This record gives sequence, structure tokens and C-alpha cells, in this order.
Amino acid sequence: MLRFLTILILLALAGCGREPLYQSQAYVFGTLVDVSIYGESEERARSLTAHVLQEFQRLHDGLHAWKAGSELDKLNQAFAAGKKTDVSPELAAMLRDATQISERSGGLFNPAIGGLIKLWGFQRDEFTPLRPDPAQIAALVQAAPAMSDIVIEGNSAYSKNPAVRLDLGGYAKGYALDLAADYLRREKVHGALVNIGGNIIAIGQHGKRPWRVGIQHPRHAGAIAAMDLADGWAIGTSGDYQRYFELDGKRYCHVIDPRTGYPVAGVQAVTILVPPGSNAGTLSDADSKPIFISGADKFQQSTRLMGVEHAMLIDSAGKIHLTSAMQARIRILDKNAKLEQAP
Repeated sequence: MLRFLTILILLALAGCGREPLYQSQAYVFGTLVDVSIYGESEERARSLTAHVLQEFQRLHDGLHAWKAGSELDKLNQAFAAGKKTDVSPELAAMLRDATQISERSGGLFNPAIGGLIKLWGFQRDEFTPLRPDPAQIAALVQAAPAMSDIVIEGNSAYSKNPAVRLDLGGYAKGYALDLAADYLRREKVHGALVNIGGNIIAIGQHGKRPWRVGIQHPRHAGAIAAMDLADGWAIGTSGDYQRYFELDGKRYCHVIDPRTGYPVAGVQAVTILVPPGSNAGTLSDADSKPIFISGADKFQQSTRLMGVEHAMLIDSAGKIHLTSAMQARIRILDKNAKLEQAP
């Protein structure tokens, strides 16, 4: 991800000279975060960025799926024990929203499968190659944990299915983008770009130009594509190159297909572009997952299911699949790339 952030900065700063651009990087949500603010004094930009990063850390601590004592950990423990427990209004709202997205995706976006994610070793700060017991995988798939199993009543929540174990890793970064964008707009910031590990949202412009972002090549250093990101638009990428391990020559990524219990194969990356709205950041994070899981064969079908007009999928052979809307917006930088033209 460090390579991606470097590319992003180079593209955004091209030709900026001495223009007032403040940038800060931090490590939150298990990835690098980059905040760029244009047109503010360094002192004010530093203060604004500090608030944004403080909020990110607060969310990271509360939504940590395997940190003992986090709000999410306490909730998961209550679910496993079949008990009702208190839940904050913020988390309750997130769960309701995540449930709606899950239902829209036909269950392919499923934050309730934290048990499978843990079984594959991806709920650790550092992970090593492993091969889970197929019987354990099958048992968790058979238990069919789903977001619809969660019942929220006032300030309390419980699960009808003890197999539900929440992991909001495919939702929290996008939610954090929306929080940051709302805050910066309230503070009358006219130009900012917030990047959480490849999930990016734009506020205003970079001076007289729109922000320009690069999309990381999933197999090589450098960007495979670039595009302008206008005010309010968000972009999100799910890839098999961020959290993965290799075993016996096969790559296992952190995106798990809830139907099989196994990591998704056949896709290197999916990038989607989401138009301005109150939850553009959230959707840029969550909506890419069902498209990734559906694979290249059902690319166009899955984008329609999720209501995503702008999408790019890179399959295991490196071929680029584009929706017609994305084809009109993106600039492919890799001259050797093979394109599957949109119908």
C-alpha cells in the first residue's frame, strides 16, 4: 500500500509548485492513511488533520475485530454466548446500514463471517500461511451467519445465530472516509483528499484542478490506471495483493466467499467509483466486495446488482474488465494491458 500512496501523491502534486498543500501520513485500520489539505495555512491544516486522525483511531479501537475489550469484541462475545448486550448508537446505525448493503448484495457482502476470516488467519496483525481444517470451514458455512441474524432493540443487540462473529474490515474504512469528509466540509475546507489504504474521497479541488489519483497495479510497482476525482466522489479498491499469503504456489487473499468459506480466486483487483452522496465513502468500501467475489464471469451482472455504474475488474490473467461508464472516466497507463471492452 505504501507504493499506492506514493503514486497518489505524485499524481496529485504534479505541477503544483509552491501551492499551499499540507500532507500527513499515519498508520490506522491496519493500513497507511494519507490526508492532503489544499489552500489552508499549515497550522490550521495540521489541526484539521489531527482531528481526522484522532477520529480514525477512535473507530479503529472500537471496531477492532480481534482486540480484547473493543466494543466489537464485546459484542461478538455476547453473540457467541447468546446474550443481549448494550451497543452504542453509532455502532447500531452502522450495523443497520451494513445489513441493508448485505441484503442488496444477496449476502455476498457479509460482515458476519468473522469466524471464517479468523479461521483463515486474517484476524492477526501478522499472519503466516496456513490451511484450515475443511471440516471447520464446512461447519461455519453450514451455520450460515448473516447480518439479518442480528437484532437491535433500542440500545441493546443480540444475535439469533451464535455463529455470527462481526468483522467490519470491509466497511469501517469507508465509514471513516464519510466522517472525515463531513467534518472537513463543516470546517469550510475547500480542497482535501483523504486516502485510507486505497479508499479515497475528494473534497473540493486541488486549486483549479480536480484531484488526480492513481490505481495501484496489483502485480507490479506503479499505477495501472489514473483518473480525476471530482468533489464528493469516492473510489475504492479491493485487491488480492494487500492481505494475502501463498502456500504451495497458490495465493490466498483475505476476501472470503461466504458461500464456500474459501478465499476468492480468479480476481486480482476491483476498483469502483461512487458519485457524491452522504455515504459515498462507505459504499466505495463495501460495494466492491460483492463484485470481487462474483468474479470476472459475472462482472457486469454484479455491478448492476450493486447499482455500481463505474467499475473495473482485473482478472487472474491480468485482463481488465470495465463498465461502459468507467471506460469513459479512466485512463489506462499500462500499455501492455489487455482490455475486455464493455458491452
